[in-house]
Amino acid sequence: MSAIPQHILASQKASIDNLVAIQNSFFQGFEKLVDLNLKVVKASLEEAAQKSQEAIELKDAQAALAFTSGLAQPGAEKALAYGKHVYDIFSGVQADLTKLGEEQIAQSQKQVAEAVEQFSKNAPAGSEGAVALLKSSLSSANSAYESVAKAAKQASKTAESNIAAAANATFKAASDAADAAKPARSRRAAA
Repeated sequence: MSAIPQHILASQKASIDNLVAIQNSFFQGFEKLVDLNLKVVKASLEEAAQKSQEAIELKDAQAALAFTSGLAQPGAEKALAYGKHVYDIFSGVQADLTKLGEEQIAQSQKQVAEAVEQFSKNAPAGSEGAVALLKSSLSSANSAYESVAKAAKQASKTAESNIAAAANATFKAASDAADAAKPARSRRAAA
């Protein structure tokens, strides 16, 4: 076989390998999400059984008030923790896909550079200016891609830190609201 069909076969194999890697990344993320949800359902059922038993054993209104006020904050904490786990799973899949995409782009850039180099070796006399322009354009395109990729990574890191800050602020607000509601409930129960 000639070198061209071998090159095409290698390129097709690389594309199939990349597709399989992408599918594996999605499947692993889905698998983690299913596992997380199963654990959450199991823990929720166990907690519901425990809280039901505690509710049955309540003796007076004061104990009932303390019991109900203690239900909200753990639920908010668990919802935030669940959201963080889901976010981590999606971030992991996104990181895998970004890495695969970067590898694919690097491979494509290498192939284009090799093709340009091969073209420049076989270019007819007098086409040196066109070859130099082609190489310069390729270099400029690669530099532009690297700049965009760097900016996208920085934007992603900034967004991730903003999401973390928002989650922490939400948790603090929920915690403060739960703490503020406790004295008001105690005053109502005492009256």
